[in-house]
Amino acid sequence: MNKSLNILIAASEVVPFAKTGGLADVAGALPKALKKLGHNVIVVMPRYYSIDTAELTLLEGAMGVPMGPMGEFWSGVYEGALPNSEVPIYFIDYETFYGRKGLYEEDGFSYADNDNRFLFLSKAAMQLCKKIGFKPDIIHANDWHTAAMPLLRNTRYAWDETFENAATVLTIHNMQHQGYFFKGGIDVMEIGWEHFNPHELEIHDGLNLLKGGIAHADAVTTVSRKYASEIKTPEFGFGLQEHIKTHAHKLYGILNGVDYEEWSPEVDPMIPANFSVDDMSGKAICKSELQKRFGLPERDDVPLIGFVGRFAEQKGIELIADTIEGLLHLDAQIIMLGTGEKWAEGFFSKVAAQHSDRFASFIGYNNELAHMIEAGSDLFLMPSLFEPCGLNQIYSLSYGTLPIVRATGGLDDTIENYDPHTGSGTGFKFDYPTPDALYHTVRWSVDTWHQNRPHFHAMQREAMYARFDWEQAAKGYETVYFKVLFDRKAKEFLAD
Repeated sequence: MNKSLNILIAASEVVPFAKTGGLADVAGALPKALKKLGHNVIVVMPRYYSIDTAELTLLEGAMGVPMGPMGEFWSGVYEGALPNSEVPIYFIDYETFYGRKGLYEEDGFSYADNDNRFLFLSKAAMQLCKKIGFKPDIIHANDWHTAAMPLLRNTRYAWDETFENAATVLTIHNMQHQGYFFKGGIDVMEIGWEHFNPHELEIHDGLNLLKGGIAHADAVTTVSRKYASEIKTPEFGFGLQEHIKTHAHKLYGILNGVDYEEWSPEVDPMIPANFSVDDMSGKAICKSELQKRFGLPERDDVPLIGFVGRFAEQKGIELIADTIEGLLHLDAQIIMLGTGEKWAEGFFSKVAAQHSDRFASFIGYNNELAHMIEAGSDLFLMPSLFEPCGLNQIYSLSYGTLPIVRATGGLDDTIENYDPHTGSGTGFKFDYPTPDALYHTVRWSVDTWHQNRPHFHAMQREAMYARFDWEQAAKGYETVYFKVLFDRKAKEFLAD
């Protein structure tokens, strides 16, 4: 595969410019990995007004974006580059849609015009290709925000010479969020009402953008192999499981990679002491400093359990709350870093105040503290109800911090369960999302730390040798790209 492809990647958020979840990490890292494989990649995202334009270049001339009955909207376009790369990233500048405090919501309420905001982004990405003369071989959309792009390519832009050779790929980072809106968006897309049917866009007399994207994309990918299987079931399909099964022939699971230039204990500048699999002495320093930073007793005779994540139902935060009384009776310490549901923020703050000798919390997000928790903890708690891929468990492996996870999605794909007979494994897994299952698995991990330290150390070494890099992930996407291009050309040949 030595052909260089022109690849358009459109996303609602991209690291380091804007982030609420894993989508941003993928959209910031995958393009650079594809570039290293020799492909021509451009990235398109909104210019949220939190993004400083000082280092960006404003392209000459406004860009028109047709929005059906609302008319043509004129936007500016800024150009920059993904950090430490030559990958261009274009920011669609339209203050009415993106000059707000939040990306998708404000004060806990989603913006009422999110449909128009992201249909605009999808169309603007297509119009940008025409403006800069970029003829994509691959249009890669991400989640519901840009899921209209495969549909637009097959309808509104089907006879546009800019896209005549383009195949489409849609990546689902989280099936729970589908982009359900008023059906009038059909007119905004300018695609014709014949596409408002149960096989394409319609659901409960409304518009489901993700559903339409799945129907029209040449390939659909998820961010782990297990999640590709799970979304065919009622538990993880969120109402689209039958639709997914209909299109299962074009469904692929490709595990995310991580940036080891940022998440490696050997080079991490944010941790008190660097360490490696061959010299773990620095990890003890990191643990002591972490305990000190959070006001916990500096004990090396108990395991330290860390949590970094959103205080949200998906992340198993209710499971932790329901189990906390039992966990506090274990011979261990716990640190939690996160923000989210207000009840959870108040609940864990109260627990920290009442049990300051063994439990601490930080409400909010702090990148330095996240690195310190990964490096200084012995165990990492990640009991997600579902997890399309997950990154924190992979970060934890790199730091020799053994994850405690539910065997779902990418957590199941990346963590090998501890085998007490052989001492092999990279973490501790449970199947059912119940307080009892979580408690007994945490207790199992704590008992292993106390009673079988040789096995624990062997697991740490195995974990630190594990690698999930972006080159491997990019090659997975590259394979899908070439397949959909071949399949599309074959269909066109047969049609002729």
